[in-house]
Amino acid sequence: GIEIVLTTTTSTGYAEARKRYADKVSYVAIFPLDFWPFSRAAWKRIQPDAIILTESELWPEHLHRAGKQQVPTFLINARMSDKSYARYQQVRPLACWLFSKLDHIYTASELDQKRLIELGGNDTRVTCSGSIKFDVKIEHRLDPDKQQELKSSLGFAADSFVLLGSSTWPGEEAALLNTQKALMARAIDCRLLIVPRHAERAPEIVKLLEAQDLPWHQRSTGYEAENNRIHLADTTGELAMLSQIADLAFIGKSLEPNVGGQTPIEAAAVGLPILMGPNMNNFKYVVRSLLREKIARTVQDAEALKATALQLAEDEAARKAMSKAARAWHGRNQGSSQRIAESILTDLNFSE
Repeated sequence: GIEIVLTTTTSTGYAEARKRYADKVSYVAIFPLDFWPFSRAAWKRIQPDAIILTESELWPEHLHRAGKQQVPTFLINARMSDKSYARYQQVRPLACWLFSKLDHIYTASELDQKRLIELGGNDTRVTCSGSIKFDVKIEHRLDPDKQQELKSSLGFAADSFVLLGSSTWPGEEAALLNTQKALMARAIDCRLLIVPRHAERAPEIVKLLEAQDLPWHQRSTGYEAENNRIHLADTTGELAMLSQIADLAFIGKSLEPNVGGQTPIEAAAVGLPILMGPNMNNFKYVVRSLLREKIARTVQDAEALKATALQLAEDEAARKAMSKAARAWHGRNQGSSQRIAESILTDLNFSE
C-alpha cells in the first residue's frame, strides 16, 4: 500500500539505485533542483504524502513546500559534522527554521542528537536511533573456498597478505604503495587491493601504478589476472565483496590533505582490523567506539601507516582479536532501519 519515489543527487547513485531497487519502487529519479519552478513541478507530479530525507540533505524549498502542504517530513541517519555544526551555529535562525520543518529526526549517534537539539531541533522529536549503515546487507558473503577463488582471480597468491585501501582519496594510494613496499622488504608477501571512492579517478591512479615496478591489474579491463601484486578495483558496488579477501584495511579520506573520512562500518562488518588517519570527523562517534573496542587504530600520517601496518602484519594474534571484536561490535549495533521504519509508520498512523 506504499508507493516509493526514490531520488538521488549523483549519476553514480542514480545508476546504483536503478540497478538495486528498480523492481521495488515506483520510480527512481534525480532529485529536482531546490529552486521553486523545479520543486513546484516535482511536487505537482508526485503529490507526496510523506517525505524522508537522509543524513544532511536539508533542502529549504523542498521543506517549505512540505510545510505549506502539511506533508510529514522525516530526516533519517542524520549527521552533523564539525564543519556543518560550525556553519549552522553562524546562521542559527536559519538552522532553527530548517529543523522546525521536520516532524521527526533520527540521528546516527548521540553526538549528532546533542548537536541538532542545540541548533534548535525539538528534543522530543530528535531521536538517536543509531546508524542505518550497520544494516547495509553484505550481498555476496563468501565462504573460504569462494574467497580463495576471488583471490586467485585477482592474481593474488593463496597465502599472501592482502592490504586493502578502502574508498581511497588522492595521496592515499601513494601512501599504501609505500606501505606495501615496506612489508615486502620484511619478507611479507603483501598484495595491495586499491578501491578508490570515485571510480572516475582511475586514470590518475593508473599513472601512479605505471610509475612503479610491481605488476598490477585494473579491474575494469577484465576480471582475470596472474602473478599480480596490485589490483585497482575501479568499479562500483563491489567494495563489500572485495573486502572479504583482505587481512587489513585502511579507511580512505582520512589522511592529509583529505578530511571527513569514509565509513569504516563495512570493513568491520566483514571482520577486518582497521587503520585510519586522524581526519575521520564524519564518523566521530563510530570511530570512538571502534577505538574503545580495540577494533581500529589511528595513524597520524603515511609513515605511521607504514609502521602500524607492518606491526599488525607480523602479529596474527592481534589481527584475529581485532577481527573477532569487529564482528561482535557490528552485530550489537544493527537494527536501526527497523526501529526507524516502525516509528515512521506509527507517526503516519499507517497499518498494514
